[in-house]
Amino acid sequence: MKETVIEIKNLKKYYGKQRGIKDVSFSVQEGDIFGFIGPNGAGKSTTIRTLLALLKPTSGSATIFGKDCVDHASDIAGDIGYLSGEPSYYENMKVKEFLGYSAELYGKKNSSRLEELAERLQLDLNRKIEDLSMGNKKKVGIVSALLHSPRLLILDEPTSGLDPLMQQIFFDILKEENTKGTTILFSSHVLSEVQKLCDKVAIIKEGEIIDIKSITELRNNGYKKVSLVTDNPLGKEELDFDGVADVNITGNSTSFIYMGSVTDLLYKINSFKVRDVFIEEPTLEEIFLHYYQ
Repeated sequence: MKETVIEIKNLKKYYGKQRGIKDVSFSVQEGDIFGFIGPNGAGKSTTIRTLLALLKPTSGSATIFGKDCVDHASDIAGDIGYLSGEPSYYENMKVKEFLGYSAELYGKKNSSRLEELAERLQLDLNRKIEDLSMGNKKKVGIVSALLHSPRLLILDEPTSGLDPLMQQIFFDILKEENTKGTTILFSSHVLSEVQKLCDKVAIIKEGEIIDIKSITELRNNGYKKVSLVTDNPLGKEELDFDGVADVNITGNSTSFIYMGSVTDLLYKINSFKVRDVFIEEPTLEEIFLHYYQ
């Protein structure tokens, strides 16, 4: 039986009267690559910062490896590798000095692993951090998170600043770590990243979890992309019925995402003087965008 690595129950965080997150609940099992996805400002970083005891929750609970994240923060820290969306460092240090210092904090100094990761990510260990580009600073954060071979990786918007080639190298490294047993919580607003990497996703919007599904379930959930060509342009109000979302109208052409009986749909659009109708499977990105509406 797999261990529950992360368990969050009814987690709330308010900044005064302003909502951060509300009643967030989900769990991540050992060995999962779990996607945490939503638009910017949805509450992803607040949830992660609360998990790491960087923020104190207003109410609710969160555990990692069965231990309360606030009460036992120091006990579990050594088993976590964290990459912030906007990492900050001691700018006047050389990369090698900073990463050596980081490894010592975990009591796991490993020069061969440091050099291996730096070589794969094409990171110059002898440069000062203040002289690095944004992408190279992100590489420093990646190496720091991986250096001590943590049981859990928590990654908050980890690919920002990386070029496409380096993103692929980074994904390859994550898959290798996962094969060794590392559990990964991968937070992103980039839909294609989650599709490539994750087994399961929690979708957050305006501080609340709106769905939790495997990537396979999202693909097989019955959504259809419908495209119509009609004699006359349609108004959005004419498509205001159950199952329809993400309506786009350009002249006599209309497209939308639909979930429901195709027979019912054809009956409902019968009065539209349809010249042509095309029904296909939507892309995973189109399904995610439906959740964001």
